[in-house]
Amino acid sequence: MNKKQAQEKINELRELLNQYSHEYYVLDKPTVPDVEYDEKLQELLKLEDQFPELVTEDSPTQRVGGEPLDAFEKVEHRVPMLSLGNAFNEQDLRDFARRAEEGVDGPISFVCELKIDGLAISLSYENGKFVRGATRGDGTIGEDITQNLKTIHSIPLNLKEPETLEVRGEAFMPHQSFLKLNEEREANEEEPFANPRNAAAGSLRQLDPKIAAKRNLDTFLYAVGEWENSDVTTHSGRLEKLKELGFKTNPEWKKCSTIEEVMEYVEYWTKERPNLNYEIDGIVIKVDDLNQQDELGFTAKSPRWAIAFKFPAEEAMTKLKDIELSVGRTGVVTPTAILDPVRIAGTTVQRASLHNEDLIREQDIRIGDTVVIKKAGDIIPKVVRVVEENRTGEEAEFHMPHDCPTCGSELVRLDGEVALRCMNPNCPAQLMEGLIHFVSRNAMNIDGLGEKVIMQLFQEDLIQTMADLYRLEREELLKLERMGEKSVDNLLKAIEASKENSLERLLFGLGIRFIGAKAAKTLAMEFENMEKLKEATHDELIAIDEIGEKMADAIVQYFEEEKVKDLIDDLQALGLNMEYKGPKKKEQHEQENSVFAAKTVVLTGKMENYTRNEAKSLIESLGGSVTGSVSKKTDILIAGEDAGSKFDKAQKLGITIWDEEQLKEALESVSE
Repeated sequence: MNKKQAQEKINELRELLNQYSHEYYVLDKPTVPDVEYDEKLQELLKLEDQFPELVTEDSPTQRVGGEPLDAFEKVEHRVPMLSLGNAFNEQDLRDFARRAEEGVDGPISFVCELKIDGLAISLSYENGKFVRGATRGDGTIGEDITQNLKTIHSIPLNLKEPETLEVRGEAFMPHQSFLKLNEEREANEEEPFANPRNAAAGSLRQLDPKIAAKRNLDTFLYAVGEWENSDVTTHSGRLEKLKELGFKTNPEWKKCSTIEEVMEYVEYWTKERPNLNYEIDGIVIKVDDLNQQDELGFTAKSPRWAIAFKFPAEEAMTKLKDIELSVGRTGVVTPTAILDPVRIAGTTVQRASLHNEDLIREQDIRIGDTVVIKKAGDIIPKVVRVVEENRTGEEAEFHMPHDCPTCGSELVRLDGEVALRCMNPNCPAQLMEGLIHFVSRNAMNIDGLGEKVIMQLFQEDLIQTMADLYRLEREELLKLERMGEKSVDNLLKAIEASKENSLERLLFGLGIRFIGAKAAKTLAMEFENMEKLKEATHDELIAIDEIGEKMADAIVQYFEEEKVKDLIDDLQALGLNMEYKGPKKKEQHEQENSVFAAKTVVLTGKMENYTRNEAKSLIESLGGSVTGSVSKKTDILIAGEDAGSKFDKAQKLGITIWDEEQLKEALESVSE
């Protein structure tokens, strides 16, 4: 067989295998026996081995998983993957519907969907080809897991039309895959996964794609981040179109005209939930009309046009074996219940929060008690009540200690607080928790320095302070368990790279009381460098929006500490950046006075000088907001060639319409 014949046969086999795969994994309607699929796949593998130059990234043979990765690359979502607001009862849903109806003109309808309990993912396609897949991460920054996602057969490597779009959905592990995986792990004397969600997330964050390929994951796609040249005007229409393109969408969605229909859907699936082959933790309700979605807009954290109804928390009864104490980075001593393992809401629970001594006293919780455990919002287990009728008289009362369980210093209760605190700044538990916080994603974001590694470094006495992280040496790291040359080199590179972080990351990482990531950004933008912030007075601080009395007091007190001054000097000497690198106030002022400031802009049609993403980024950098559909709230429509229905609608609504030349002039006038 020559190369031309091989190419023809390869194309024929790929088309057949893609068809069989779509029928089996997406439509759940296989048309050929598994043995025939396997025979065709083996035939394709042999041909690709014989003609390796004909192998392509979208071949069905590439789903088995490629070479292991050293680390996941970071990915910035061009459109943030926001979380949804929650509803816990019928009144919450009715309030959501009322707010939505008051916020738009005309009748409103909703789409209800099952809320899949898995890992949120983003899939990007260019001209119909799958080019990148990422995790949600913190909603703004995720991780590139393309190679692992390619192993999931329900994700198309090629769409049925040459669309350029970014779609969102959930990767999950079906029940049978989860049971099989845990059976294998137990046979290998490995710890089983607690629930299918953890198993799915753990599978997709494996650096070796071959491991993900063996885990039999699945997906449902349910949303769009960006979609060039789409004229679909409803969410339900998008779901239908996604299905036509070859994506697997959940068939159980329903369009509802009234809130009563929504309530019926919620009630039905609350009862039917156990009969599904996958985990769900609620129902998502969305306004169907995309223009109405644009009119309703977003809060800082979530869309106003969607809400997640959370199923009522499940309860279970178990034995409280012991109460364990932990010391956080601020010195707060927290009691935790150690339980006989019990299954609740799809998870094996062995620990539950007791919050503080007052709660233990109020509920008269004793070691040895039978207790009822509840998962609040399907997330955090807590002790709800004691089953007193099960007491035998052998239960033991619990008393908080007078001294810190880690360092032995006296515990104190500050005025107005219920928590006991260790006030020793050199308490090993506080130091270690502080280090874990310092390297975390929203702080210095040092890849490879997870909680286990920090604990290992701390226990080996290689680090005591944040500055010690920047003194770690290659040879001493190589002596540690599970530290190979490649992982050590990557870790040292990540530590070195963190020195260039903007000031707000360092400020948040220092762990100043009451100062979260947002306040750290505000302070960094206001004072621009560490030296000015250190010298700031209480009055100067409270004059800043978002900085209150408690925060100002905490900042002043923090920088008055000699050990803090020494730490800052030490970090600066080690080369850490002490300057704010984000947009300065002056730049913000320019942004606020640009032609796009506070304007809602829609892009449509083809442009010669800019890609859609370039134009969007430039407009947003000047204070504008770019949305996907035209509504009454649109201020400017920028129309390229073949503008289509968005142009017609903008004309009907009397919206300002620019051509590409006007956009170019506006952008160039700013750069001058």
